[in-house]
Amino acid sequence: QLRCLARMLTLQGTPEDLDEYPKELLLFLSPSAYAATGSCVQYFANLGQADLSALHRETTERKELLLEALSCLKIPSTEISEENAEILGALLCDLGGQYIRSSAGPLLKHLRHCDSFLPDQEEAIRSILSGGNTTFGPPEAWSAFTLSELGGLIPLLDPSILQKIPK
Repeated sequence: QLRCLARMLTLQGTPEDLDEYPKELLLFLSPSAYAATGSCVQYFANLGQADLSALHRETTERKELLLEALSCLKIPSTEISEENAEILGALLCDLGGQYIRSSAGPLLKHLRHCDSFLPDQEEAIRSILSGGNTTFGPPEAWSAFTLSELGGLIPLLDPSILQKIPK
């Protein structure tokens, strides 16, 4: 339905006021149309708030969205700034482990909202959390509040991390 609606909407040109449409509709609009108008950052900021489950993680379309977002934001390496993490929003859940390792701090608070992780993402998150160089601090200093802040990252904690958390 969203794909059909997007097709109908674009018959009259590229929609300009992205705030007027459901965020999930943006999954089916062409990001390159917004790159041409100079408003690709606005497009990806809105898309980052969408429920990406309308496109399966492994689809070519969804992978291309992430690549176009990285290009639009002119992210030259695997390090994502806090500002760009805010813009990417839900698209952060598709970043590979190398991005997670390079960016650590700015990404963890966003990644805790992801529904699932791929094995290389899980490994990167565990590595960062066990290292303790995050806003959460080392596992030895975690409290019940810290665990609630970790949210969706808790299932990724392995025994080596769990043993360090104070009772």
